[in-house]
Amino acid sequence: MKSVLFSRFFILLPWILIVIIMLDVDTRKPAPPLTPRPYFSPYMAGRGGARLPLRKGGPESGPGRSSQKSNESGPHPPPQPEPPLPTIYAITPTYSRPVQKAELTRLANTFRQVAQLHWILVEDAAARSELVSRFLARAGLPSTHLHVPTPRRYKRPGLPRATEQRNAGLTWLRQRHQHQRAQPGVLFFADDDNTYSLELFQEMRTTRKVSVWPVGLVGGRRYERPLVENGKVVGWYTGWRADRPFAIDMAGFAVSLQVILSNPKAVFKRHGSQPGMQESDFLKQITTVEELEPKASNCTKVLVWHTRTEKVNLANEPKYHLDTVKIEV
Repeated sequence: MKSVLFSRFFILLPWILIVIIMLDVDTRKPAPPLTPRPYFSPYMAGRGGARLPLRKGGPESGPGRSSQKSNESGPHPPPQPEPPLPTIYAITPTYSRPVQKAELTRLANTFRQVAQLHWILVEDAAARSELVSRFLARAGLPSTHLHVPTPRRYKRPGLPRATEQRNAGLTWLRQRHQHQRAQPGVLFFADDDNTYSLELFQEMRTTRKVSVWPVGLVGGRRYERPLVENGKVVGWYTGWRADRPFAIDMAGFAVSLQVILSNPKAVFKRHGSQPGMQESDFLKQITTVEELEPKASNCTKVLVWHTRTEKVNLANEPKYHLDTVKIEV
């Protein structure tokens, strides 16, 4: 019996060895590469909105290889630089009074939110005051601090105010750009007792020559404004002397810097100027009514108010300083 089993075992042994050897050889063969799945980019669309499959194998694989090479072969044109933002020059006459710092603080808080603005602050004084100098140093604004006193004979009631200060600002502006090519800019006269909407600065920045807009709380009315028809100024809605050539408030217009530089003799007049005529006397030197550019939705929106701070009551202020510390107000 045992002899029969041994004989059969030895007969099958060669076949078992052959099977083991074949299995060992098959397992050592390299596995076939897997077919890569297509990758769809969410930023590319084919014709008719169909997505184009992009292989992950790299930028040189896939159907977009030839187009990419052609794009890289030629030089890319340099990006066009954006035109510079016109600088807004704000000329502000100011004088010493109890509410001066409060007025300037409110104005500075507005100006800080306006891009590319240069503040020209002109004191009605024989020298720069410490109060205004310290204020400007902390204001965080591009600024110029000037001073010029108003002659005593021109300080009588009924005479135009701030004439010398506005002219000093004009002189500085012209001297600054005298020997250099003037960059795009706009000038306006920002009295320190007015309130300004930020939208106004967006409107005036595109001034080509002289732009105009309404002013609120002025002339004994809720507002005054230029009357506009077909995009042109044809008259004035005002409560005082509508026969003026330019029946407009000082806060109601802006002038291109190029116009200021092209008219070096245009200033605010003292001799021969009547009360309330400063704006007209100045604008007559640089433009005409027909050339005015209406802003603020064809002069139908009020974006500046002639607010004026209420006169403070200091009846209980002691004649001599009694406090142990000195506080700047």
